[in-house]
Amino acid sequence: MFAYIVRRLFAVIVMLLVVTLVTFGIFFAIPKLTGADPAALYVGKQADPETIEGIRQKLGLADPILVQFWHFVTGIFAGRDYTGGGTTVHCDVPCFGYSFRTEQDIWPVLQDRVPVTLSLAAGACVLWLIGGVTTGVVSALKRGSLWDRAAMTVALAGVSLPIYFTGLVSLAVFSYGLGWVDGDYVDLADDPAGWVSGLILPWITLAFLYAAMYARLTRATMLEILGEDYIRTARAKGLREPVVIGKHAMRSTMTPILTILGMDLGALVGGAILTETTFNLPGLGQAAVKAISDRDLPLILGVTLIAATAVVVANLVVDLLYAVIDPRVRLS
Repeated sequence: MFAYIVRRLFAVIVMLLVVTLVTFGIFFAIPKLTGADPAALYVGKQADPETIEGIRQKLGLADPILVQFWHFVTGIFAGRDYTGGGTTVHCDVPCFGYSFRTEQDIWPVLQDRVPVTLSLAAGACVLWLIGGVTTGVVSALKRGSLWDRAAMTVALAGVSLPIYFTGLVSLAVFSYGLGWVDGDYVDLADDPAGWVSGLILPWITLAFLYAAMYARLTRATMLEILGEDYIRTARAKGLREPVVIGKHAMRSTMTPILTILGMDLGALVGGAILTETTFNLPGLGQAAVKAISDRDLPLILGVTLIAATAVVVANLVVDLLYAVIDPRVRLS
């Protein structure tokens, strides 16, 4: 088991380096290959040549791409100075870049927004796992019943309806209409009750979409597993039905669920753009939209790296959970 964990950690480190290199190349190397000037894209079309050259010097865009990448990576661990035009700007550790549009380091901006996105993703994940998996299991055990048909109909509606529709409807009914919840986000440390109140509608809206998908996947997987030989053997040996379902069937059912959970949760931590925009949550998704609108390349790069890291780490956690659920992974 220890060797398995070490191999996975090493693979994650290599993957993060590759993702960082590819992402950095997309933002700073590809524009050069197409004839575009990243400095000009950064400051806009109306900037004078002196301003563009100053930005080029401060961001180090005149250096070879590998040198730029090296400065970026070392800046994360040792900080970095941006010098050009007679001025020097210091970026503290960890330095994910410096935005000359907002005149501040990228990391504090990301640090302020990560808790919002984490809160949204974690709360919604708990709701959709409990609701989706439970609904799928009950539907599989009561196949063809009224519950099964009603649950799958609701699940189909949940998969079909987009986030911005269900989000706006929930805001119109429960916030603006009935006044049951306040849609403003507050920090958990400042006001726990207000934190829940500000996130309950985004949680439910996001969980409704994912719970629908997980319910359908759980039902299909459970029905397949209930027809396996080892399930019939367990029942023939006289094991109680809760033991057969909970100990034997559910362990095999959780494997595909964990697979998509790693991808879904990682993507949400990277920024649930539609949900955060609909409910005006100051998370990474909203930061990404604003950065794209402002052509703030360092901030776009920082959000992209956070999103990629979240996906890689989430998949690492899923791989470790595989070893807990399925002993064959530990033996291999």
